[in-house]
Amino acid sequence: MLLMRCPLLLLLLPLSSRPQKLPTRDEELFQMQIGDKAFFHDSSVIPDGAEISSYLFRDTPKRYFFVVEEDNTPLAVTVTPCDAPLEWKLSVQELPQEASGEGSGEPEPLEQQKQQITNEEGTELFSYKGNDVEYFVSSSSPSGLYQLDLLSTEKDTHFKVYATTTPESDQPYPELPYDPRIDVTSLGRTTVTLAWKPSPTASLLKQPIQYCIVINKEHNFKSLCAVEAKLSSDDAFMIAPKPGLDFSPFDFAHFGFPSDTNSGKERNFLKPSLKFGRQTSSKPRVDLHKVCIGNKNIFTVSDLKPDTQYYFDMFAVNTNTNTSTAYIGTFARTKEEAKQKTVELKDGKVTDVFIKRKGAKFLRFAPVSSHQKVIFSIHSCLDAVQVQVRRDGKLLLFQNVEGVRQFQLRGKPKAKYLIRLKGSKKGASMLKVLATTRPNKQSFPSLPEDTRVKVFDKLRTCSSVTVAWLGTQERNKFCIYKREVDDSYNEEQKKREQNQCLGPDMRKKSEKVLCKYFHSQNIQKAVTTETIRGLQPGKSYLLDVYVIGHGGHSVKYQSKLVKMRKFC
Repeated sequence: MLLMRCPLLLLLLPLSSRPQKLPTRDEELFQMQIGDKAFFHDSSVIPDGAEISSYLFRDTPKRYFFVVEEDNTPLAVTVTPCDAPLEWKLSVQELPQEASGEGSGEPEPLEQQKQQITNEEGTELFSYKGNDVEYFVSSSSPSGLYQLDLLSTEKDTHFKVYATTTPESDQPYPELPYDPRIDVTSLGRTTVTLAWKPSPTASLLKQPIQYCIVINKEHNFKSLCAVEAKLSSDDAFMIAPKPGLDFSPFDFAHFGFPSDTNSGKERNFLKPSLKFGRQTSSKPRVDLHKVCIGNKNIFTVSDLKPDTQYYFDMFAVNTNTNTSTAYIGTFARTKEEAKQKTVELKDGKVTDVFIKRKGAKFLRFAPVSSHQKVIFSIHSCLDAVQVQVRRDGKLLLFQNVEGVRQFQLRGKPKAKYLIRLKGSKKGASMLKVLATTRPNKQSFPSLPEDTRVKVFDKLRTCSSVTVAWLGTQERNKFCIYKREVDDSYNEEQKKREQNQCLGPDMRKKSEKVLCKYFHSQNIQKAVTTETIRGLQPGKSYLLDVYVIGHGGHSVKYQSKLVKMRKFC
């Protein structure tokens, strides 16, 4: 077990030259004094089974130490970056001989103990670079002195660390439901109603869970830590709204949302506050807001601007441990003030479209010059949508679209095109739409008619699998990603789990297999294969192929679920 159980000592060693003890559960077993100010930094202690927050200055590394006293001890370490990517690694080295618990209890000379730590390289167990929440989990860790190094190269940043020697029983982070999406159940000119399925941690385990909603006009967030890093200390938290009123009008007034009442009078948490740090220049307040609403699983956001796109994120927060887990975020555009206008498409520019459940959206495309062809590219992020295209009132196209489809229509001088998109009955729809009269200027990558990924079953082994997919005559970049999934994972879960418009930039770097460029002038031979190695026997994997166009937009081929052979 970790010597820091009460507490788990994860410890940053000090800058000062004064000797400081590395606390353990039993001081008689292991005492160590470290005083190298050129090698160690500010001290900090993390209790076993609790999440703590800390801070990194840019290009200034931090090094934590903690001790595992006994072999075969379970261990889990979680690092959560907040507002900047982190580089971190975990390594282990043998405990000094007198620290094993078999010695006399007398502390070793200071210089001898320092040499035993600083002169040994240690064995690297795990490393990561990025802004995802990342984990190291081991069911049987050796005894030793564990070292956690963290570095931020972009800017000063906050981060969180969680460590435990009982990962199976702790369950520190709230569990997501089988469908972790946020549904937009009602959409108005100034209101959006959201609904979501409760966390099993609350409904089954009866743990105290509250839900926190984040609203902004820029993008979705990966963690609550990233949200709080954007908020000032004055307005980082809000009390739960009163029953019958989800957002009162003053809630949005201070960061650019309109209010028609006088209830937006100044309150203490609305006043500007001073921020202390390296930078002294003031920054504009971001259009970002967070509210915690207790254990409700339906909520109405009010006092929004008409015809404005908002991004919504939901976090389940365990009020006992203050740890949180993110649902899959969504976005929605509020209705226009007057009668809904037709959205104008610009030649060669991708337009994001949101359609409420059973709703419809009208788009208009009027090329500025004469043209021979018009190409419409439609990427349905979630469920299938119905597409209807008319040219000067004449119906040219009527089809259901799921995934990515491209339609090429004959042009006509001074023609105007009206596109009607009808949403799914299952839920809200999100799409990316591109219209162009210049096929060579497309932002979307060209796609073959068949976007399936084929697995060669005869070449499937215990640790590798060979896949193939079709390309086109256009040279594009292809990237392959793999993710281990449970044996119970199925096609229905695959559809529920992910917004299909999310590109490879939202994937973990550890899931990336490779990227390559490929094309063939002979369309009959435009097929490529790759062998994915390093897989585990008997495990199931979800394989994804992304094609990235010249404009940077990516499209995902149909995901492929494959199970490795158990015996070879």
